[in-house]
Order: sequence, then structure tokens, then C-alpha cells
Amino acid sequence: MKKVSVICLCYNQAPYLQEALESVWNQTYPDIQVIVVDDASKDNSGEVIKSLLKGKPDIPFIENTKNQGNCSSFNSALKLAEGDYIIDFSLDDVMRPDRVAAQVSFFETLDESFGVIYHNAEYINEKGDFLKHHFSTSFRQPEANIYKLLISTYFIAPPTMMFRKQVIDNLGGYDARLSYEDFDFWVRSARKYKYAYQPEVFTSIRKHSGSLSTRWYKKGDEQLHSTYLVCLKIQQMNQSEEEDHALRRRLRYEIRQSVFSANHKEATLFLELLKGYGRLPFIYLILELLNRLKIDLRWLRNSYHWLQGHLFAPKSHFK
Repeated sequence: MKKVSVICLCYNQAPYLQEALESVWNQTYPDIQVIVVDDASKDNSGEVIKSLLKGKPDIPFIENTKNQGNCSSFNSALKLAEGDYIIDFSLDDVMRPDRVAAQVSFFETLDESFGVIYHNAEYINEKGDFLKHHFSTSFRQPEANIYKLLISTYFIAPPTMMFRKQVIDNLGGYDARLSYEDFDFWVRSARKYKYAYQPEVFTSIRKHSGSLSTRWYKKGDEQLHSTYLVCLKIQQMNQSEEEDHALRRRLRYEIRQSVFSANHKEATLFLELLKGYGRLPFIYLILELLNRLKIDLRWLRNSYHWLQGHLFAPKSHFK
């Protein structure tokens, strides 16, 4: 039987810890190694975890005294991981009891060329109320080789992934220079391995004010610079004009994000990368000028999203 290591990462998630950890302990799959990391939370998460781990001396608990970020925290736990498969699990989310069993069973149907699997998910609010599904029922897995698609399009729900330990070992873990891991892991792993999708919902992803995915970029946002560093890697990994086209699409998107969030340094970096593929389109010449003048356009972005949310979105939709 294959062992699964679930690396549980926590940062300021005290209200959700019990439900999250119990969802791991209540898995129907029998061979699970649990590793818990608290990344120097500012709330009482560390104390809550210690209380929940009483009577469970077999579960390693890494308590960072200084905030290291998700990537470094994960890498610390990875050194202790004994599983054939790895799950990177945030301790504000919730697993269905059959998640691990279903994912292992699915992985066992795939050959060694498949390194990562993912599934559908539901989003819940702070109270656990259902908001929406990540994928519609009509979603179909793209071709197994999805490197090019991952460059230009975010579509995988990161909390749903399980991957072979050999994948993350071959990659040398997460890149500790980065403030988030998803994009970098996707493109580096997809360059070498295939992905496969399960349509079932096995994970509830919690949306709350502290969730990274619920926030617009802010001025000085470290995630933007991390994305720039990943784009540099993609530039080196690309092997075709189609892949370069996907990167240009990504760069144009990140330029807009940077300019309209007043991240002028990152906007300049993304613009320089895009210039390497030829003359800038006219609209991006305008954005380059606005960025050079350091004009703060955050009010325009905020107004656009306000209008989109209040005037054009159906009342029944959740954000």
C-alpha cells in the first residue's frame, strides 16, 4: 500500500484548525503521515495546534519562530515526508473523508508519466456555507500535457492536488525565493510530467479575508515579483513559438495587473520581458508611459471591480 504524506501548513488560521485537522485524521485511507507546520502565526494558532496534537506524539509539529513563507515552510516539512504521494494542505480548508483513498486509487490507474492529479472543489465561507464549485459540470480535462495552457491560464485549484513525491524531489522542492508556490510548481512540473483530473468534489476551499486568492494585488505585493521570477524561468523552459505566445499572453496580463495596482517596478520588469518579443502593441505603449510617469490608477481598477460586482453580476453570484 502506498503511503501519503499530508503536509499541513498554518498561518493565522486558528478558527478553522480543528475542522481542518479532523478532516485529515478522519480519512478512510489507512496509511497517512501527517506533518504540521505553523509559520509563526500572529494569532493563537500555535497553541491551538499543540492542544489538538495532544495524545498524537507520532505527528511532527514544526513551529517556526520567524515567518518563513509557504515555500520554505513546506520544504522544511518535506524533509520529514515518507510518503509515495504528497498533499500540500492549508489548515483553513476541509477534506472529504474519502479524498485520499479516491486520489490514491486514481493515481494507481495512471502510468509513471503522470506526476500530478487534481479534482473539482467547492468554495465555502468562514461559516462553512457553500458558495460555488470551482469547475462547472461541463469542464473536461485538457490534454495531459498542459504546460502551455498553465503558462497563460490559472485553472487548477491548488488545494486539490496530489503529486508523486519523486516529482517534488526532482524539482528540488518549492522555490524558497517565491512568496507563493502554485504557478512555479505548475509550470516546472508540467514541463516534465502529465496531469490528470477527477471531476468529483473532494475538498472544500475556504474563502475569508485572509485568503491570498481573495485579494486584489496591492501596492508592494510580493506575489507580483514572484510571478516575474517564474516568467523568467518559463522564458528559459519554452521550446516552441506556441509556448512563447502563451508567455506573451501572461506578460500582457501581468503588465495590466501591475500598472493598475501601482506596482511600477514590476510593471517595468514585465514590460521589458515583453519587449524581448518585439515592438509593444499600442495599448501597452500607453501603459508604459503611464507607468513611467508613476500615475496611480488604483482608483480606476477599484471602480471597475465595484461596477462589475454591483451592476453587472447577477444577484445570486458569489465572489
